[in-house]
Amino acid sequence: MKIKIKRVYETPEKEDGERILVDRLWPRGLTKQKAAVDIWLKEIGPSTQLRKWFAHDAAKWIGFQQKYIKELSSNINEVSILKAHIKNGPVTLVYGARDQEHNEALVLKKWLEQEDEKKK
Repeated sequence: MKIKIKRVYETPEKEDGERILVDRLWPRGLTKQKAAVDIWLKEIGPSTQLRKWFAHDAAKWIGFQQKYIKELSSNINEVSILKAHIKNGPVTLVYGARDQEHNEALVLKKWLEQEDEKKK
């Protein structure tokens, strides 16, 4: 399983593989061309309620991770779509948040890797 994460505002590279936007909202100020997103899985992003509660407050990071993983665990359809894309080759989960240490792409990547390890 080869998953990378990257801010959608960073320059796209060939090594990114398939670029999958995992935000519920389209990133501000970016055209589809500049974003170079291959697929947008907006429903895999945190719910609006969770996103607003978290508000990228580092003090809520642990709670955010727990709540987001709970949402992912019940979002079978979108997770299945994402896993199918991951099987086809390298992917980069792209996100719009400025905070590179506290965002949904980090949680999603870690969760996917843990789910993959459980299968082995």
